[in-house]
Amino acid sequence: MRSAGEDILECYRVLRKGGLNVVGEVLRGRRVFREYDHYPKQDVYDRETHAQYYYHAHRGLPGEHGHFHTFLREPAPQGEDSVAHLVAISMDAYGYPIGLFVPNRWVAGDKWYPAADLAPLLARFRIDHAWPSWPVNRWITAMLVLFAPHIEQLFQVRDETIEAWREQLPADDPLECRELDILAHMPIAVEDTLGELRRLMQ
Repeated sequence: MRSAGEDILECYRVLRKGGLNVVGEVLRGRRVFREYDHYPKQDVYDRETHAQYYYHAHRGLPGEHGHFHTFLREPAPQGEDSVAHLVAISMDAYGYPIGLFVPNRWVAGDKWYPAADLAPLLARFRIDHAWPSWPVNRWITAMLVLFAPHIEQLFQVRDETIEAWREQLPADDPLECRELDILAHMPIAVEDTLGELRRLMQ
């Protein structure tokens, strides 16, 4: 995890040298930023690892500019049953991450996996090519490594939230309830998490 944190800082370094940031890279060439549109338009997908992500904006965490949705897609069959949503990464207006959250199934249209089945999929997420931006692909891959324990905690809270809703309203399907959009979230700071890892390894 420490090496993933160092990779993230290295991505920031090379982007800053060019006056760039993570969000600006995926919005490059787009004059207008519209809510719900995907950036880049076709999403980013690795045909070897079946990892996928896109950036967009809608109701997310307070203070965010937008967020990255990350997925793992099975090679077959096609369609929503082959897609597992992993985690969303909230970004501020300066292009830096401020939080993580997991949405309800209806938000991302993915297949629902229990936390115990979803957690092992995190290690398979890797974008190993240079489109649309090599630093961004390296950054988002490293984010899911550095914060893997935090994301697994979110999966647990997500499942507990759904189970509590089922107990209160057994006639309703909580996975399709529009009142339940963000099921679990937490603030993050890359430097703080990496600093803690450095101290533990001294």
